[in-house]
Formats: sequence, structure tokens, C-alpha cells
Amino acid sequence: MKNHFDVLIIGTGAAGLYGALHISPEMSVLSVCKGEILLSNSDLAQGGIAAVTLDEDKYEYHIEDTMIAGGYANNPESVYELITEGPKDVMNLARLGVEFDKNEDGSYNMTLEGGHSLPRILHRKDSTGNAIVTTLSKVVSKLPNVTISENTQVIKLVKEGGMFFATLLIGQEQSVVSADYVLMATGGIGRVYEYTTNSKIATGDGIVLAHKMGAVVENMHLIQFHPTAFAHEDRERLLISESVRGEGAYLLNCNFERFMHNYDERCELAPRDVVSKCIMQEEKKTGSNKFYLNISHEDPKFVIDRFPMLYEKLKAEGFDMTRDNIPVYPCQHYLMGGIRVDLNGQTTIEDLYAAGECTHSGVHGNNRLASNSLLEAVVFGRMAALEINRKFKENGKKAPVSEPADMIEKCGNTPLPHGYRTKIRHLLQKGFYVVPDVEAAKNSINEVKEIQKILENKDFVISRDLVEARNTAIIANIILNDVINANS
Repeated sequence: MKNHFDVLIIGTGAAGLYGALHISPEMSVLSVCKGEILLSNSDLAQGGIAAVTLDEDKYEYHIEDTMIAGGYANNPESVYELITEGPKDVMNLARLGVEFDKNEDGSYNMTLEGGHSLPRILHRKDSTGNAIVTTLSKVVSKLPNVTISENTQVIKLVKEGGMFFATLLIGQEQSVVSADYVLMATGGIGRVYEYTTNSKIATGDGIVLAHKMGAVVENMHLIQFHPTAFAHEDRERLLISESVRGEGAYLLNCNFERFMHNYDERCELAPRDVVSKCIMQEEKKTGSNKFYLNISHEDPKFVIDRFPMLYEKLKAEGFDMTRDNIPVYPCQHYLMGGIRVDLNGQTTIEDLYAAGECTHSGVHGNNRLASNSLLEAVVFGRMAALEINRKFKENGKKAPVSEPADMIEKCGNTPLPHGYRTKIRHLLQKGFYVVPDVEAAKNSINEVKEIQKILENKDFVISRDLVEARNTAIIANIILNDVINANS
């Protein structure tokens, strides 16, 4: 691997891969991912990607649905760009080879999800995210200007004399690369919580890197808890997609009774934050945390064909979704806050760009509308890439700059003790789960800060676990601080 690239892209989910695809061929790109190339939150996205593609649908309908779901706290300019630019990117994904499901007449099979006024969700069975990132990874891996480095963690990022320098950790070895521009596409923060639908690498790394550089990170308390995660003890919980309710599933309480109509006229198709809060209310009413999803009233062949991945995974857990009540409970799912960006993905640090779940453009407001996440990733991944292309064409290559001192972190001899990340997850869960608990957050933040100090001990062996533990502590600290400030 050479040590200088025009662009460094951190993350290979939908935003990172689609961004790499749109970087000018004359620019060299290093695309790094902490695990394998397909390991990302994008890969886990089931439901689909929302876009206005039907004649009876209109931009203003999708915009209004997005604003309603976000509590009208959205940035209208960001929403307009997302909705109006989105259809061309979705159709481009199809041209690249993503095989969205179609009807017998060749038209796209649209599904309905919570918060949408019309069926506008394109999907590939119940593995849409996997279909998108698999296709994009194949295309990007063939680009001659792109170098992909898997199992590579960025542990330090600094800017010196207009140039970015990144310390990479591959196994136990550290190396340094430089780049004129950086695109951060590192996804969410789910593994900072006790239970999450996110992948095992979602520890907020990119947000921490940007935060340490002085970039504005904001509204980290805007966290979405998905109402229907499969209720089992695994930390990484299987998401029961929004589209299952979109296809007619009922949400039941401990008495196997529907209850959403008692709280919201949209019933099971209310936005995610509404449904999660209604579950919490119903739990207080019944005194039970047992909730279920049931779609047994629909044709079994349709259910199996529409949700093959979910059907098989639930069957492996002992549940037949064509017949059984599936136990569900709210779970951390998505981050609406993050690194502040403008419509072109520019952060508050010149030439540092970001796209996808690690960002805060205001596009989602207080709550993300279902299936707008993959749309956000491709639209703003492309917009960031195009802005990088523009600046590169305008300014040319930057003059070389000497590597700063202390880029290689000194490695101690003490292995990281077990339990710190588990403690952080527990503290954050106490301070903010569906409804914030300010007093618990105040108590938790002091303990998190103490753990953070311990983790900065230079005697620890530099490892992926140590870096993730440090990042987890920083993210939890920021979230709890934002929760306290937002509710005081």
C-alpha cells in the first residue's frame, strides 16, 4: 500500500461505497473498513429504500411524511435534497445490478412502511441492504483508482498544513497514510448500548475521530429505538423489519391483544418513535414487558416468499412466523445526530466530509422515517464525492507536508481488562432508553468519565478492543451530556 492518496474514505457501507463510486477516476482513493467489506449497518438493512417512483406519488408527499416522522424538526433543505435527488440514485442502483423485486408485469413491487402515506419502498425480499452493498462492493472493487483495505481500523486522524494524516491499525501493526480529502462514512453507535440491531463494528469511531479534530458533533441524544426487535438475549438483536407491519402484521400485548389503536389512529403503521413509546405506555398499563408481532393471518406462502431471511432466522430460534406470535421489544436502532454537515457533506473542518448515519444534516429531524436511511447514504455519499471532485478540479493536488510527530501510538504491556465496555453499555441504557431519564443520566455520566480516564492509560496494549472501548466511552459521554442538556 502506498502512503498517500487523494481521498481517504473511512467505512464501506452504502455511503462509503457509493461515494467511492462517484469520486473522479483521476483521483486515487483508499477505502478502509474495520472488518470485512460487507460488515456494516447498511448490510443489515432489511425493509428497503424509499423513493418517489410511482405516478401517483409526489415529492411533496414523501417530504411531508419525512417531516411528520421527524416532528417537523427536520432541516427542510436537506429533506428536499434527499427526496428530489433520491429517485435518480435508486434507479442508478438498479442499473448497477441491484435486483429490486418486481411484479409480474415488470413494475417494481412497492411496499408500505410505518409513517409513509403511500407504498414507495423498493426492496429485495427482506435483504435490501445486503443486495445494495454486495452490488456496490463488486463495482467499486473493480475501479482501478480505488484501493480497498479490509480489517483496517483508523485509530488517529489529524490535519497538518492542509493535509490529513491517518494512523491505521492492521492486526497489531500501525502505519500512517496521508490524504488531501477525507470522507467519513462510519455508520452508527449501536454497540454503545446493551442491545442493538446494529452490526458489531458500530462503535461511533468516525464520530470520535471528527470530535477529536474539533469538528462539531451535535444532537447525539436523537436516537431511534426500533419497536420490533426480536426479544432474545443476544446483544446484537435481529430486527423484525418495519415492512412486516407494512405487510399487515399486528402488534400484540401480553394478553395477545392489539393495542396501538388505543394510542394512535395510525395503529401499527405509526412512526417508530411513536410505536416504541406506546409499547412503554402499554407496559406500564399491563405490568408486563411481553409483546408480540403476528402475521399468521396472511397467506403463509406470501410471508415466506416476502421475508425469506427473517423466516429462516426466526425458525432457527424456534419460531414460525407464518403461525407463531414473535416476541419483540424496542431496541436501539439508529442515530439521527452526529457530525454536523452541510448539503454537500462538508463538516466544520475544511476538506473533511461525512455521509450516512455518522452525520447530522437535519434530514431526519427528531425521528427517521422508515427506509430513508439507505436513501440518505447514497444521496449524500454522492453529493460529498461530487463536492470533493469539484474542489480537486479547482485546486489540484496539495503540496506535500511532513508527517506530524507522534502519529504512531506507543504500545504498553498491560492487556485491556474485561468489563469496561459492558459497564458503559449498562450506564447508557440506564440514562437513556426510549424515554430519557435525566437523573439516571447525571449519575451515569460521572461513572462513564471515570472509565474514560482509566482507558486513556498509556500502559494498555494498543488493540482494536482498546480503541473501541475508548470510543465507546467518549460516545456515551457525549450522548449523556446531550440528554442532560436537552432535558434540563
